Amino acid sequence: MRILLVEDEPEMVSALRAALKRHDMVVDHAGTLLEAEGFVAVDSYDAILLDRQLPDGDGLSLVPRLRSAANTTPVLVLTAKGDTSDKVDGLDMGADDYLAKPFAFEELLARLRALLRRPAPMQSQFIRAGHLVLDVGHREAAIRGEPLSLPRRELLVLEALMRRTGRMVQREALMEAVFGLDDEIQSNALDTHVSRLRRKLADADAGVTINGIRGVGYLLRETT
Repeated sequence: MRILLVEDEPEMVSALRAALKRHDMVVDHAGTLLEAEGFVAVDSYDAILLDRQLPDGDGLSLVPRLRSAANTTPVLVLTAKGDTSDKVDGLDMGADDYLAKPFAFEELLARLRALLRRPAPMQSQFIRAGHLVLDVGHREAAIRGEPLSLPRRELLVLEALMRRTGRMVQREALMEAVFGLDDEIQSNALDTHVSRLRRKLADADAGVTINGIRGVGYLLRETT
């Protein structure tokens, strides 16, 4: 189970990460709304644990953005705002559950299990841009129906960029999508993968281009 924890209190983060990992959950941590948006843009999660009081705004504002982007990941809001009106606001904005602080970890775990037992809605496993189609489930790319052979890391770069077609993806988000924490990464490794991918897409007339902003990130644009 992969969880995104959006929380800025160091003690809470430390306690929750340790407890969730003891139950064999992989935990990514975002301390701000901006960081959370970067994570969900390039990765998929089984559930999101979301604090409301974040340094750059109300965490609840992330939920309608997810839903408008057809992201149906279950969201469990964790907050010190435990009034009935706060809970109603959270649920009305698209959150799946609401847990007031302080809470017992056993209850949090039970609520997570309940969320994950809900049947997931049917979603397209395909992302399209230009003449390019990416089958996310099978990690396969095709241009005009013809398979495009790409190594794993180039596929991961492509998926991260296609999920935000027309919008920049920061280097840090791409690095997290492509490389594991324990990978030994050379300073130009990401640029090398992007360069190779860009050349293959151009040679195959994919109808897309990859543009870079030096030191900031990359974006994929449709040219057709």
